[in-house]
Amino acid sequence: MTVPVDTIVAIATPPGRGGVGVVRLSGPRAFSIAEQLAGSLPPVRNAALRHFRDGAGEVIDTGLLICFAGPHSFTGEDVVEIQAHGSPVVLEMIVTATVAAGARRAGPGEFSQRAFVNDRMDLAQAEAVADLIASASEKAARAAHRSLEGEFSKAVDTIHQALVELRVWIEAALDFPDEDVDFLADGQVAERAGDLRLRLDNLLQRAATGRLLTDGVHIAIIGPPNAGKSSLLNALAERDAAIVTDIPGTTRDVLRETITLAGMPVVLSDTAGLRETSDRVEFEGVRRARQEMQTADVVFHVVDAADPSGHELSGVPERLPVIRIENKIDLSGDAPGRDDRCVRVSALTGEGLGELEDLVLETLGASGSGGEGDISARQRHVDALRRALAHVEAGEAEILASGSGELLAEELRMAADELGEITGRMSSDQLLGEIFSSFCIGK
Repeated sequence: MTVPVDTIVAIATPPGRGGVGVVRLSGPRAFSIAEQLAGSLPPVRNAALRHFRDGAGEVIDTGLLICFAGPHSFTGEDVVEIQAHGSPVVLEMIVTATVAAGARRAGPGEFSQRAFVNDRMDLAQAEAVADLIASASEKAARAAHRSLEGEFSKAVDTIHQALVELRVWIEAALDFPDEDVDFLADGQVAERAGDLRLRLDNLLQRAATGRLLTDGVHIAIIGPPNAGKSSLLNALAERDAAIVTDIPGTTRDVLRETITLAGMPVVLSDTAGLRETSDRVEFEGVRRARQEMQTADVVFHVVDAADPSGHELSGVPERLPVIRIENKIDLSGDAPGRDDRCVRVSALTGEGLGELEDLVLETLGASGSGGEGDISARQRHVDALRRALAHVEAGEAEILASGSGELLAEELRMAADELGEITGRMSSDQLLGEIFSSFCIGK
């Protein structure tokens, strides 16, 4: 990707009115354009009060001006931040004045993209900027900050370096077969490949948890009528979001509620009870319930604890984990508890909901990360780690089965390339364009 040569401008604060709004400039002419608006510039990294004027000399607003000289700035270029009153009209007038002076309106994510191009951060860190802005919980925000500080990138780079070192070692053994020690036969290569597999698997689990913190989880609540699905939704949401009655078929449509579960954003979908019906409205509700199941990440199969049998769930995609919930133990007399993929709860009293939360986290592989802190990650990171792990596993199998160093070296090369996609070592311009187009304008 080519290094930009123009100067961009954008409003860096969210749309709407506020006490303060920020307009950001970045590029080779940032200082000179700001000087046209403000008359004079303060020393770098010092805030100064200035009048901001348009091309005709009319005062637009009065506020603070701060200059950051490249390469020691967010983008690595000369950057100016104009802090004015948070009126959308005032901020747009300032932007218009900078455009008239020679700036160009920035596209989505263009400031972060320039930071990446100018080596101020790698691709995973740049994505963490957007994840931090979009974080829906304290846990997600802390995870995004760790990735922004480079924790995820460092873990990826450490494994990447180990892959390269092992590949170099193998190729040296292949190039110098007359050496006294056969490195490929003494077990060290297989041992190191196995260690890389374990390290990749651990990072994959951390990234999978981070993906859940970033993207959230969709849980569909499915089951027969009067099993307590709506009561469970209300209990987990801690409010009366759904209508609850003892009349079968009360829920006719899909009701969605967003909650936070163990720091993860979760969308719960309460659905119509599954049963045969001649009621056209209820039939449509049942159809939508089954459709909701197809798009979920997890299914809560809720049944009445007093009548748990005879309610098998059909049509579940193979990829979809199902947690069976035997509800209403306050009426059945059963004790709260859990077995493999089954938990006994009372949505009315709250008994067993803690065990349900634990089971959800275990099912999603998010119950822990080996004592390491959470990191933010995206689906593309998880996919790249899975492909890298598959290459290392294939190479390890080859060296153990046939002692083929050539095949292991090639698998290690492909694994390293996959990790390079995460941090931007091997990223194409098309991939970069897709990533940064999802960012906010002004970041």
